[in-house]
Amino acid sequence: MDMVKKARKVPEKILLGPGPTPVESRILRAMAEPTLGHLDRDFISLMDETRDLLRFVFQTKNDLTVAMSGTGSAGMETACVNMIERGDKVIVCAHGVFGTRMQDVAERCGAEVVQVNAPMGKPVDPEDVRKALKVHPDAKLLGIVHAETSTGVLQPLEEIASMVHGAGMFMVVDAVTSLGGMDVPVDRLGLDMVYSGSQKCLACPPGLAPVTVGPKAVEHIKGRKTKVQSWYLDLTMIMRYWGQERFYHHTAPVNMVYGLNEGLRVIAEEGLQERFVRHRKNASALWAGLEALGLELLVEPAYRLPSLTSVKMPEGVDEAAVRRRLMDEYSIEVGSGLGDLKGKIIRIGLMGSGSNRKNIVLFLSALGEILSGEGFRNDVGTALSAALKVLEKE
Repeated sequence: MDMVKKARKVPEKILLGPGPTPVESRILRAMAEPTLGHLDRDFISLMDETRDLLRFVFQTKNDLTVAMSGTGSAGMETACVNMIERGDKVIVCAHGVFGTRMQDVAERCGAEVVQVNAPMGKPVDPEDVRKALKVHPDAKLLGIVHAETSTGVLQPLEEIASMVHGAGMFMVVDAVTSLGGMDVPVDRLGLDMVYSGSQKCLACPPGLAPVTVGPKAVEHIKGRKTKVQSWYLDLTMIMRYWGQERFYHHTAPVNMVYGLNEGLRVIAEEGLQERFVRHRKNASALWAGLEALGLELLVEPAYRLPSLTSVKMPEGVDEAAVRRRLMDEYSIEVGSGLGDLKGKIIRIGLMGSGSNRKNIVLFLSALGEILSGEGFRNDVGTALSAALKVLEKE
């Protein structure tokens, strides 16, 4: 057939956007291993190991820790459809696009959603949460994004978690862009349900959504008055497949689980704390280099996310042209602004194996050259010196 005469060749590109992120060759090789049946005893053994590795990365002892079939958004849907019944009141915080998405998903589950919002680029104020808890003591849960991918804001959780649990509510956390790249203290803070995605700091291809559920939340789900509205994401059945019963639910994406397993092995080999330090140090080097170019970062230092940085484009510089030239001339992908930030920022991801010295130096050099061509004067040498100074610190 004419349509298949031309050989397929996917070009290699440098993924420095908000996700997906670079995938190591050993993970891709793992995904090319022979496909097994989803109830095969050898695959079940690999599932068990994957579950243990997920517990390690989530820093939890939660029995119900699984990889849902679907991307990070499936993790969000899983949390909402399992924890919420029609008519429930829930408080959902938003400080960017993905907090707003959680509010939308909760409404689609039939919840009465109380919004606690913050401007894009700022974290949610704990005092605003305190007020919402006082006015709405009958709310069942509070949902919040730990790492807001649309802005690069890292949301502090300690104070809010203490208030939420003190009010007798569940706490649901979006850790899509933080898990595997920084501390996600599930057990230390008693977070009731946390979800993520395979394609960010876990550095695997998109397609799986790791989820961990605390024991109180498990009992809540088991005690629902109504069926979970989504059959596919119903944890009352999924837990029976990932548990000892091995109850058939759906055909798991077997080779994707191979990839996640290998990606988690990479993390375990590096060590969680070592991985967190690497992501933070490389982000700090990038920040120093960007500021030395004369650029302004969107988020103030105390709330910057190590895995994703948002930088404002200078007045008169077309951010779409900058992104296009980065791709056309250097094969570098970065993200555009979303929502209110569209056309104003670019988003740079340093996640997983992509968080390294080589990518920082290449990106700063390419960005500086392109900005000069767009009429924004800068000194790439100074920027590189600033970044390398951070990287060379012990």
